[in-house]
Amino acid sequence: EEEGGSQVVGMAAPGGMAGIGDTGREPVIKLGPDGAKRSYPFQGDETLEFIPLGAGNEVGRSCCLLKFKGKTIMFDCGAHPGYRGEESLPFFDEVDADTIDLLLVTHFHVDHAAAVPYFLTKTTFKGKVYMTYPTLAICKLVWSDFIKVSGIAEQHGGSLYTEKDIQDTISQIICIDYHQEVEVEGVRFWCYNAGHVLGACMFMVQIAGVRLLYTGDYSRQEDRHLMAAEMPAVKVHVLVVESTYGIQTHEPRRPRERQFLESVITTLQHGGRVLLPVFAIGRAQELLLLLDEWWRKTPELQRFPVICLSGMARRCIASYQTYINQMNNRIRHLNDIENPFDFRHIRYMTSISEFEDNCPCVVMASPGMLQNGPSRDLFDRWCEDKRNAVVVTGYCVSNTLAKDLLDSEPKTHTLQDGHDVPLRIRVHNISFSAHADFMQTSQFIDELRPSHIVLVHGEANMMASLKKQLVSKYEQTGVGVWSPQNTEAVTLTFHESKVAKVVGSIAAERPRHGLQLEGVVLHKNFQLTIVSIDDMAAHAGLQVSHLIQRQHIPFSQPWGVLVFHLSKLFDSIAVVSDKKGDAPSTEPQDAPDGVEAKAENARQVEKMVADSNDE
Repeated sequence: EEEGGSQVVGMAAPGGMAGIGDTGREPVIKLGPDGAKRSYPFQGDETLEFIPLGAGNEVGRSCCLLKFKGKTIMFDCGAHPGYRGEESLPFFDEVDADTIDLLLVTHFHVDHAAAVPYFLTKTTFKGKVYMTYPTLAICKLVWSDFIKVSGIAEQHGGSLYTEKDIQDTISQIICIDYHQEVEVEGVRFWCYNAGHVLGACMFMVQIAGVRLLYTGDYSRQEDRHLMAAEMPAVKVHVLVVESTYGIQTHEPRRPRERQFLESVITTLQHGGRVLLPVFAIGRAQELLLLLDEWWRKTPELQRFPVICLSGMARRCIASYQTYINQMNNRIRHLNDIENPFDFRHIRYMTSISEFEDNCPCVVMASPGMLQNGPSRDLFDRWCEDKRNAVVVTGYCVSNTLAKDLLDSEPKTHTLQDGHDVPLRIRVHNISFSAHADFMQTSQFIDELRPSHIVLVHGEANMMASLKKQLVSKYEQTGVGVWSPQNTEAVTLTFHESKVAKVVGSIAAERPRHGLQLEGVVLHKNFQLTIVSIDDMAAHAGLQVSHLIQRQHIPFSQPWGVLVFHLSKLFDSIAVVSDKKGDAPSTEPQDAPDGVEAKAENARQVEKMVADSNDE
């Protein structure tokens, strides 16, 4: 710096939060906090997108995406029971798998979890996968059974995945408990008991203060072994809820159980066979509890064998015994006396070759929609005898034999070998499906009071009827209701206020009005914090380094020219005088970078020197 020259000294306020200038020595230009026009990178996108890749106006292959604040979360990853091969998968080609941060699986059913091994081993997905402990324990069985009985390998030239893929998948999954909070790179989530099946959960995801609840399949009605779905106690902004039964209402449990037992017993007493097509895990255990209890109470029925034709149903009993603490009080109390799943009057068989079809009996077999496997084999065998009965107890999706039997009531049936035969077997539809009906869903929404509702997991007509009812009910409250098709995005906007917490040494004293605050803004996991630069190591894990830079810039124009150009950059420039009154200076009223400019000569500035502190 030469004598008689002038300088601009840059003093960057840490983090750009406050200008620093010593006006007692020289006339200065101070660039304060709001003078420059700039946007902070921590503002982020305020648009939330929810996209079903499956279960949009359909039941089957549940798989949905949440995109918000640069994060992408996938809920469920199932296969459609009514299709085969890659046709049964969600629309994975609509998303880049390597952009997905998390996969959250609600429960073990095929239409919610069967595609998980495929997604983890056959795509570029590199994120984390979470599910509950019972879900993982039973998923192992479901995945192995899926590739054995689905018929994919025989009919379509290869399986979607192998046993090795299943083992590789298991090693990547992280298990969580109900209500356990997990945070992954700014995304917080936890889960609630959903009823439905053992281990089923509803996921609550929070990103930048916005909470979304994804119910998966849930039931608010307690049954013989499961608790009802929980009611979250926190505010929910977006509710993604199943619409499986539309505006239908379930029959109460007791009358439904009586109707079921009457159908079974009447068929047996008339010399017929009873086929119960069920999913091997879930409703099967509910029905086995009911049958075993009734057979214990009724000795005259004990001459009719009750057979569970499923090796997987037998293998899963260990999981039911292990996680009995997650069931309702009735089961836990029974367990104090004896294991309620140690059935006295149920015989397990692993293959149809073990079954001797020589007397009236009850046979429970999978799959539940009669599309293939043991249940289809037995249906083909018994369908021509009017003494026999098939009792459909679960929900059936389109393109399955069970759905056709209920909807079209055909007079003939095409066997698996292609021959047509007369269809005389009696068909009963007695639903034990653990999905929420209209009353449960309506009450759930009333208590939860979400701002937005997205309907998934429902056939188009069921979803449309439910949407119509909800729109009519909540039109005065401003609650939005959406029912997107597969790959159709629901776009919501959330305007968040930016609030920063002051911590560390600068928070030692209570702030006073007009006090200038100096610090660094830290942006981590969608939260803003202001700390002193000296506290950076403690709060950000960063070491502070100081870099001094001096730059000489020739400037031979009048002082007014400098003022003119600065006025183009900053909102307000004030002309002041130094102590001696012979060196005018300018002072921007609002400036963010803490730069000071001072003139020692009123006619020209020969040098400009910038000093800055960088981290």
